[in-house]
Amino acid sequence: MKIVIGSDHAGYELKEKIQLFLKSNNHEVIDFGCHDTSSVDYPDIVHPVASEVAAGNAIFGIVLCGSGNGAAIVANKHTGIRCGLCWNAELAELARKHNDSNILSIPARFISENVAISMVDIFIHTTFEGGRHANRVNKIDL
Repeated sequence: MKIVIGSDHAGYELKEKIQLFLKSNNHEVIDFGCHDTSSVDYPDIVHPVASEVAAGNAIFGIVLCGSGNGAAIVANKHTGIRCGLCWNAELAELARKHNDSNILSIPARFISENVAISMVDIFIHTTFEGGRHANRVNKIDL
């Protein structure tokens, strides 16, 4: 599975750990940065991640910033993107099941590595339920 990932400086260390997890499970990971803890502007990283997912060049995206809010806001500006800000495994599962989210936003300053890995694993392995949820998802894009 091809997954694109990106973070700002606050999410850098957790992004690196998530990449190791994904690669160890035979996923292709494309990293859009950042590549160290030097300060960067999260939109410069998140826009390319969202563009790749929106274009169909990757199945899922993962974005990280300090709170996860900025990254989610930027990603959701792209047509066809449904980025869910999650802070536990249950929310990550529901983002996929009920919202057909295709990008996971992680608040790097507020969750542990174990929680982040669990969320990523559940997110990429959960399918959209469709049904009544499909009607709602179809009303998202303007």
